[in-house]
Amino acid sequence: MELIENNKEAKIRKTIHLIRHGQTDFNRQNIIQGSGIDSELNEAGRLQSQRFFEAYRHVPFQHIYTSQLKRTIQSVEPFIKTGIPYSAMGELNEINWGIMEGQKGSTENSSLYMQMIDQWSKGFLDISVEGGETPRQMFNRQAEGLKKIMTRTDEETILICMHGRAIRSFLCLLTGTPLKDMEKWEHHNLCLYELEFNGRHFDVTKENDICHL
Repeated sequence: MELIENNKEAKIRKTIHLIRHGQTDFNRQNIIQGSGIDSELNEAGRLQSQRFFEAYRHVPFQHIYTSQLKRTIQSVEPFIKTGIPYSAMGELNEINWGIMEGQKGSTENSSLYMQMIDQWSKGFLDISVEGGETPRQMFNRQAEGLKKIMTRTDEETILICMHGRAIRSFLCLLTGTPLKDMEKWEHHNLCLYELEFNGRHFDVTKENDICHL
């Protein structure tokens, strides 16, 4: 994907701090939550949010972007309360896990999940669990969201809060990594990826960082 379409000479600077949302009870109980589960942070997740804020409150974020789900908005709420503009974008929502959403990680569900991950890693990116979203569908909507973000050339330093599977896909989009290789991007609740735009794509300068926790 060409991030700056029809303007390869544009000198656009962009630093992205990309974080995953804090812990929810669904995370703790190993329950699958996708775009259809609008869970809230639990006590541990709120503490993670506060610790990230204390560690990065000095960064001059010019805009904050989140998904439309409460767990991402709550994770950056301390920053929003300082007056930083923010946008909740559906393009940044988690993948939809269809019939698996809200289900505990039973042996049967875990087997289905691993089968799906295996198929995706083999390049079968247009398949999904019943009623769910495919990786390519998620990737394509993220690409539309990224175009909107990149057109805002006055925003050089931004904070984005997303979800685990969505982050894997988004990092592929930013770095040009084949989507079938998205499992390479590991993540923890309230982890940080930091990326610098080099004119064509983003270079990762921090990866799955949890030092602030």
